[in-house]
Amino acid sequence: MHTKTQRNMVRVSNFIITFLNCVTLLVSLVAIGFSIWLNFNHSATLCQKVLQKPLLILGVCLLVVSILGLIGSLCRVSFILWIYLFLLFLLIVGLLCFTLFAILVTNKNVSKALSGRGYKEIKSGDYTNWLQKYVVNEENWGEIKSCLVDTKFCQHIPTGKGADFYKYRLSPIQSSCCKPPTYCGLVFHNATYWTMPKAGPAVADDDCKIWSNVQSELCFNCQSCKTSFLDHIKRDWKTCSLVNLGLLLLVLFVYGVGCCAFRNTKSKGKE
Repeated sequence: MHTKTQRNMVRVSNFIITFLNCVTLLVSLVAIGFSIWLNFNHSATLCQKVLQKPLLILGVCLLVVSILGLIGSLCRVSFILWIYLFLLFLLIVGLLCFTLFAILVTNKNVSKALSGRGYKEIKSGDYTNWLQKYVVNEENWGEIKSCLVDTKFCQHIPTGKGADFYKYRLSPIQSSCCKPPTYCGLVFHNATYWTMPKAGPAVADDDCKIWSNVQSELCFNCQSCKTSFLDHIKRDWKTCSLVNLGLLLLVLFVYGVGCCAFRNTKSKGKE
C-alpha cells in the first residue's frame, strides 16, 4: 500500500513538473523568437530594440531550466533534478532580493496635484542623486529622449483650447515633458505650443528657458521631465514588485513540487 501511494506521488509530482516546464519552454521560445525578430526588424523603434537583449537572456535562461526540468521529470534522473532545483533556488533568492529592493526604493511618490488643474507636476528638486547617477547622464537620457520622439509621445495628449486644456487629466510625465512647467507662466496657444511673455518667465527657473516649440525638443531636456520619467520608472517598479511577489510564490510552489519529485525519484532508485 505504501509503495502504491509512493508511486502515485511520483506520478503526480512528475506530471506537475512536466506540465509547468512545458509552459515555461513555450514562453522561452516565444521570448527568443521575439528577440530575434526585433534584431532583424529594421522598422523597430529604439524603444522596442531596448527589449531585445533582456528578452534573449530571459528566453535562454528559461529554455535551459525548462529542458533540465523536463529531462529530470520525464527520465527521472535525480542528478538532473538536483541541478534544476539548485537553479530554481537561485531564482528564488534573486526574485526575493529584487522584490525587497523594489519595495524599499518605491515607497515615495513625488508627483504633486496642482490647484485647479486636472494633472499633476513633478518637483524637480527630488531624486537629484538618482537622476545624476542612473538616468540623466548624457548617454542614457539621449536614448530615452529618442524613445519619446520616436513614439510621438506628446502627440497623444488632448488638444483643447484655453481653460479646457487645464481640465484634462494628463499624466505627470505628459505634463512635465510635453508642456512647460505651469509656474513658468508661459502663454498657451495649443497643447504643445507655448510662448514666452515679453516680461520673461514668472520665476527664474532653467526649465522655463529650456522649453522649445520644436516638436522634437519640447521640454524633453527639462529637469522636470527627467524627474517625472524617473518617478514613472519607480511606479512601474512598484507594479513589478507585486508581479514578482506573485511569481515568487509560483516558483516556491514549483520548487516544493520539485523537491517532492526529487525525493520520490531518489527513493525509487533505492528500491
